[in-house]
Amino acid sequence: MTQCVAITGSTGLIGGALVSALTARGDRVVRLVRSAPRTPVEVQWDPASRRLDPAVLEGVDAVVNLAGAGIADKRWSADRKREILASRVDATHAVATAISATGRPIRLVSGSAIGFYGDRGEEELTEDSPAGTGFTTEVVLAWEGATAPAEAAGAPTAHARTGLVLAPHGGAMGRVLPLARLGLAGPLGSGRQWWPWITLTDEVAALVHLIDRPEVTGPVNLVVPVPSRQRDVMRALGKALGRPALLPAPTLALMAVLGEFAHEVLDSHRVLPVRLSGSDFAWQHPDLGSAVGWLLGS
Repeated sequence: MTQCVAITGSTGLIGGALVSALTARGDRVVRLVRSAPRTPVEVQWDPASRRLDPAVLEGVDAVVNLAGAGIADKRWSADRKREILASRVDATHAVATAISATGRPIRLVSGSAIGFYGDRGEEELTEDSPAGTGFTTEVVLAWEGATAPAEAAGAPTAHARTGLVLAPHGGAMGRVLPLARLGLAGPLGSGRQWWPWITLTDEVAALVHLIDRPEVTGPVNLVVPVPSRQRDVMRALGKALGRPALLPAPTLALMAVLGEFAHEVLDSHRVLPVRLSGSDFAWQHPDLGSAVGWLLGS
């Protein structure tokens, strides 16, 4: 059945791919953008105002909220951390209050992150695991909490806790792949930390899956069924490229280059997608072999 889906953050890596996927299957897409509209499907809004005109959601069946300043785009200064938090909370609050004001149970799939769990070493983490500690945990708690007006109004809401998104262009791999091609993408720190990843193809498919299943609510981990250690991700890339990368990047060097964000690279998140698996989602790239083949083939 054709749906109308409104998307915030539609110009980003994930948002842009989601727009294409929904349009290809025949859905009508409304793109909420901060700049002046350039096409009939774009609607201008100001997420910093914490308000969205409910009239924008007339006829909309679902909202996918992906708005927010990039986590890894810039070094984390105090101002940048405030921007990372405020951009997510303000946009989500605006969307949630607008949904509430419509009086209709519009499906809300709101962006979130596996940063909720914090650095947990070898511990297996599911959607029922408690929150960790640290800046990203604080961001996710406030981010998910901002959907409260929609949930209180009866809107079925899912929090898409996304892991590391692997894509051939952009995102984390946009930085790693050029290094891997030169044989320079060795382990980061010890390399033993768990990296909960998902390909862009499966990330978009999972978001579409959640749009279509309003009965799936609460946090949903968007990662592969079997997580990988960071060193194994790098080894798989190097092997596929014929460029084995063995030299590790020392922790102190990462801290010098990345600042506080280095903790996000070095933290270990052994996250499992229990709710996604339980809703009969099928991954196209469930393992490193298929993921790396797709990355390099693209």
